[in-house]
Amino acid sequence: MTQIEAFTQELEREALTTRKMLSIVPADKFDWRPHAKSMTVKRLATHIAELPNWIGMTLTTDELDFEKNPYKPEEVKTTADLLSYFEKSLEDGRQQIAQAKEDQLEKPWTLRSGETVYSTEPKRDVLRMSLSQIIHHRAQLGVYLRLLNIPIPGSYGPSADESF
Repeated sequence: MTQIEAFTQELEREALTTRKMLSIVPADKFDWRPHAKSMTVKRLATHIAELPNWIGMTLTTDELDFEKNPYKPEEVKTTADLLSYFEKSLEDGRQQIAQAKEDQLEKPWTLRSGETVYSTEPKRDVLRMSLSQIIHHRAQLGVYLRLLNIPIPGSYGPSADESF
């Protein structure tokens, strides 16, 4: 199995769980946050929904410079909007990885803010980080939802809400 095939399989596997999680995010709690330093539910869920777009960004660029590309989150107003945005991002990620070539994965990619370089890694490592970010932030969203007393779907088996 090639690296691209492995990334494709993982993207599809994680999309199932991500979709389940995003589908239960209540729009009436979009502004809630567990702590003043935490993202709101809406901001966190929107970030999860956009992360498949990082596949194409990684494969088609050599860097992300926050100073040249100020962040503008997608505006979602409903849970349906959130899911639609995720599906759009997922389709973009699928298309981009389907067009990828193995030799692209060894090329360096840099994350920076102007002169401040946070990291320069092979694109394969950035793809790995992007998929890990989906998992990481999805788990974070699970904690938010738990604190809101919303039953959590299982990720890699049943959750405590689905146990016997």
